[in-house]
Amino acid sequence: MIVDHRTYELQPGRLRDFLALYEKEGLPVQLKHLGNLVGYYTTEVGNVNEIVHMWGYEDLADRTKRRAAMAADPAWQAYLQKSREYMKHMNNKILVPTTFSPTK
Repeated sequence: MIVDHRTYELQPGRLRDFLALYEKEGLPVQLKHLGNLVGYYTTEVGNVNEIVHMWGYEDLADRTKRRAAMAADPAWQAYLQKSREYMKHMNNKILVPTTFSPTK
């Protein structure tokens, strides 16, 4: 298993509105195509305009296939148009579990 770890910094003061939009329009599409939501978080201490979410995949090929299907979905494209105004910065990385990680 690999984990796609994504951190988004939102425009100041826009977190609540973004989360409402995401829960209504973005999350259903991602769950349909990506499937394995490991976690979705907001920052309590530190940059409070930040969200972190992680998605699990079998491997990079699985991730590529699932993300391509999502990108082709008109509902995802419509959501992206609406969500762009909230975004300030994005960072993502692929995490690989260690031999002793409880998530494999």
